[in-house]
Amino acid sequence: MLPMQGGCWLCQSPLKLTSQGLCSYCLRALPPLPLCCPRCGLPASNSRVACGRCLRRPPPWQHLVAVTDYRPPLSQLIARHKFSGVTALSVMLARLILLSWLSAKRERGLPRPDLLLAVPLHRRRAWRRGFNQADLLARPLARWLRCAYRPNGLTRRRAGHVQHQLSAHARRHNLRNAFRLEIAVRDRHIALIDDVVTTGSTVAEISRLLLHAGAASVQIWCLCRTL
Repeated sequence: MLPMQGGCWLCQSPLKLTSQGLCSYCLRALPPLPLCCPRCGLPASNSRVACGRCLRRPPPWQHLVAVTDYRPPLSQLIARHKFSGVTALSVMLARLILLSWLSAKRERGLPRPDLLLAVPLHRRRAWRRGFNQADLLARPLARWLRCAYRPNGLTRRRAGHVQHQLSAHARRHNLRNAFRLEIAVRDRHIALIDDVVTTGSTVAEISRLLLHAGAASVQIWCLCRTL
């Protein structure tokens, strides 16, 4: 793990609180999301009610919270975090998710989760990478929100192919029966953490698993939603 630098990760300006990671100027300059459906997180005409897509075929989760679309500069920071092993970015990236969730909570009245779970990696991929990026995001979030986090609550049973290399149809097939729930979740409000939601296949498969086990609700929290 690399040490936390003393300046803003984007402009290198010195920070009074280095743990924040971004200066106020760069934070305000992050590309805002367009109007998006509060459920699927895709562009819509209203950000407070479900879009027509969700009315016809709703995703298995109840709410989706994202910081921004998958584009620079956040996409570049995510790549450094995930593929270059710059794990010192974890706290700053988690803070962005927290700020986005607090804003969504005020605007939409989202329920406060009582359990956080991270999208798991297969043990071989986690061993090769050395960490699970979603786990590194979930740990500070659980601490700040003072809610339970179970790092081994979900496991991935088989490795499959790398998701970002597959089509939407292939992603769904690749994930069938890929995950296993290791804890009881009945009547619990759950936030599922991932860095990027692309087609939503991964979080949809896990959400169905959680709701089938009796979870009260599932929120998806991510850094980027591919629009």
